[in-house]
Amino acid sequence: MVNPGGSSQPPAVGTGSLSWKRCAGCGGKIADRFLLYTMESYWHSRCLKCSCCQAQLGEIGTSCYTKSGMILCRNDYIRLFGNSGACSACGQSIPASELVMRAQGNVYHLKCFTCSTCRNRLVPGDRFHYVNGSLFCEHDRPTALINGHLSSLQTNPLLSDQKVC
Repeated sequence: MVNPGGSSQPPAVGTGSLSWKRCAGCGGKIADRFLLYTMESYWHSRCLKCSCCQAQLGEIGTSCYTKSGMILCRNDYIRLFGNSGACSACGQSIPASELVMRAQGNVYHLKCFTCSTCRNRLVPGDRFHYVNGSLFCEHDRPTALINGHLSSLQTNPLLSDQKVC
């Protein structure tokens, strides 16, 4: 396993009986034929799991992602933090423990998931419109959406009438 941003080369493992490694996951001796090395620790292949989906990371790829003490598979890292790990509205980092809102592949802090016009927070159950990278509440949706004139708004992805889940 390779930890992006960390050292990918583990220390040498000897062949003598005194060279047993301890698993960072369960604390037991690693006597398996294969062992994994990430976050400067050794792991049984069964113990290195994604903190979200519990997938055994040695079976699904050659990399894992870490943030705030969580070990994540690629899919869960992107699902939680997007490709950049930053809020699409304010650009600030999103901590691993923080809940997020998502729209069109963008990730937002809860406090930043707001209508572009009135700045009211959009919460689960609210209908919203995503137009040219901006969020609008139902009340402040662009008038072109109300009147059905979409030609001026269709230069970027347009999803009207979405619901926050």
